[in-house]
Amino acid sequence: MSALNISSPLVSASWLAEHLSAPNLIVLDATWFLPGSERDAQKEWREKRIPGARFFDFDNQIALPSAPFPHMLPEPAHFSREVEALGISDESQIVVYDSQGVFSAPRVWWMFRTMGHDQVAVLDGGLPAWEAEGNVVEQGEPSAFDMGKFDACYQAQWVIDGDSLLQHLNTPDVQVLDARAAARFYGTQPEPRQGVRSGHMPSAKSLPFGQLLKDGHFLPAEQLQHRFDAVSDADQRLIFSCGSGVTACILALAAELAGRKQLTVYDGSWTEWGATYKYPVV
Repeated sequence: MSALNISSPLVSASWLAEHLSAPNLIVLDATWFLPGSERDAQKEWREKRIPGARFFDFDNQIALPSAPFPHMLPEPAHFSREVEALGISDESQIVVYDSQGVFSAPRVWWMFRTMGHDQVAVLDGGLPAWEAEGNVVEQGEPSAFDMGKFDACYQAQWVIDGDSLLQHLNTPDVQVLDARAAARFYGTQPEPRQGVRSGHMPSAKSLPFGQLLKDGHFLPAEQLQHRFDAVSDADQRLIFSCGSGVTACILALAAELAGRKQLTVYDGSWTEWGATYKYPVV
C-alpha cells in the first residue's frame, strides 16, 4: 500500500479500517480519565485497543515534569524524545482516539499541532465507533517497533499562558471560550479541585464541549459553525479554556472543523486561573 496523506483533522472508523495497514500510519490511544474515576487508561489499553495502537500518556510521561498544574505541555525536546520512543517520525501520519468517543484524543491532536506536526487526525467516535462497525480489537503487550526521528517545531500561536491571557481579556479581536459545564462557568457548582475558585474569567463566554458533540461524534461542520458564530465573530482569535486543558482541545478541533483560523489553547486552564489570586474571577 502506498504512503498515506491525512487531509482532514477528523477521520471516520471506516476510513481508518481502510488505511490501517498504510506503512506510515501510526495509531495512538490517548484515553484519559478524570481524577477520581479509579480507572486505569493504560491497563484498559492493554486489555482492548485498535490493532497496533500505541499508548500516549499525556498526563504523566509526555508532560512538563514537576509542573504545578496537571499535564502541562512539555518542552519541544522532551516531546520529540518521547514520541520518537513511540516510533513516530516527521513523516508519520497519526490518528488519535480515546475509549470515550471524543474526550481526550483532541488534546493529543493539539499537542502535535503545537509541535509543528500537521499530519494528525482524531478518530471521530473513538473506540466505540471502531467497535460499532465490527472492526477487530487486540489485547496484550504490543508488538515491537523501531524508534522514530521527530523534530518538534514549536508553534507558539497554538498555546498561551495565564499572564499573556490576562493581557488579552478585554481585547476586541480576542474571545475566550470556556469548555466547562455551564454550572461551573457561572459558579453555581463548586470546582472539583481544592483551592480553585468558582466562576469564570471576565469577558469569557460559556461553550460547554458537549454542545459540539452528539453520541460521541462531532456535529457536522455547518452546525459547528453556527455554534461558534453564536459566541464569537468570524475574524476573532479564539482562546479555549476548560478545567485542566483537555476538553478545551475539543473546542479547538471543533473550531478548526468549523473553518476558524486563529486558535489557541490556554494550557493551565481553570486549574491555574482559579488557583492564582492575581487573576480576576467573575
